[in-house]
Amino acid sequence: MRAWKFGDDVDTDAIIPGRFLTIYDPEELAKHVFEGTRDAFARRVKEGDVVVAGSNFGCGSSREHAPLALRGAGIRIVIAKSFARIFYRNAINTGLLPLACPETDEIHDGDEITVNTAEGWIEANGKRLPIEPVPDFLQRIVDAGGLVEYAKAMDTVETCTGSQR
Repeated sequence: MRAWKFGDDVDTDAIIPGRFLTIYDPEELAKHVFEGTRDAFARRVKEGDVVVAGSNFGCGSSREHAPLALRGAGIRIVIAKSFARIFYRNAINTGLLPLACPETDEIHDGDEITVNTAEGWIEANGKRLPIEPVPDFLQRIVDAGGLVEYAKAMDTVETCTGSQR
């Protein structure tokens, strides 16, 4: 996975500018991700790349468009020292995995990184860096592709097993 490094306080308007909030398709949003902030990102990002940032990633307005744009661009994981609370939850709900790592300063733009959520670490530049554990129920939501897909799967399971709500 290749790292795209950003700093502190990356707000949702930097991730996807407000003028694109009439778009709901993740692939269309991806064409404008980080437009005006880091224009080359949308053209050069590849499926499986990872966004790495400092503190307070996703601050600003509570738009789901920001994690949707990242997902549409092929990003499945964002690693940051910390996340804005609403962005964190929107990321989970849209199937984007936010990982908190206090040592993101050790990761540089373009670094190849390995992520091991089961053991709680990422590796970059030959160093293993700790990540905060992701609660199982949140990981299941991300693995399902987001909250809507998770709910659909749970409904199917309940229907097949005859469980009552």
